[in-house]
Amino acid sequence: MTASYDDRALLLGETLVVADLHVGRGTGGNLELPVGSGSDMVQRFQSLVERHEPEEVVVAGDLLHSFQTVPRSVESTVAGLKSACQAAGARLLVTPGNHDTMLDSVWDGPTETAYRVGETVVCHGHEAPDVDAERYVVGHDHPTISIEGQRQPCYLVGSGQYRGSDVVMLPSFNRLNAGVEVNEMRASDFQSPLITDADRLEPVVWDESGRETLSFPPLGEFRRML
Repeated sequence: MTASYDDRALLLGETLVVADLHVGRGTGGNLELPVGSGSDMVQRFQSLVERHEPEEVVVAGDLLHSFQTVPRSVESTVAGLKSACQAAGARLLVTPGNHDTMLDSVWDGPTETAYRVGETVVCHGHEAPDVDAERYVVGHDHPTISIEGQRQPCYLVGSGQYRGSDVVMLPSFNRLNAGVEVNEMRASDFQSPLITDADRLEPVVWDESGRETLSFPPLGEFRRML
């Protein structure tokens, strides 16, 4: 099953995957326009669903940000995500992440620790999955890459990363998340146990202006070019 990229999301056939929405991040602060949460996130999510018309949408963990409280604005954002899927006839499913301790307070839909899409398994990536797959799609580390002084969210695509299987790590869907710069990171620097050889991770950047993906050499080679 081929994978394609769009606005920090991954399309696997009829399944759209997003990760690390961290709904609620930025609430209660002094930001006049919390671009990562609320209406901005729902609009981008809705546009993705309308463009691709998936049969299902999977959140690869950390739908929520706070461990302790769920403000009303969080409930309305989650409701907006639900309604976007309902309008498109898509099923919405969550694979809980380490931040999703309050998930039950806003989500009564389907959840799976690890969700299989053909030979691919989607999970958050904070824990090692106990199911076999040819490819794992995860989030958790919020990867970004610095190119010519500009930091951009990126996907990381690695062959043979975990138990000989491929791993695709998604950037955080929330634009408020600064992310972690991966340029100099080694496998031990990643929080996800699925990353075992950072040198073989290939960064992919989604260029919003050109609506295209920009692929770069594996990090081991990329570091020597800088």
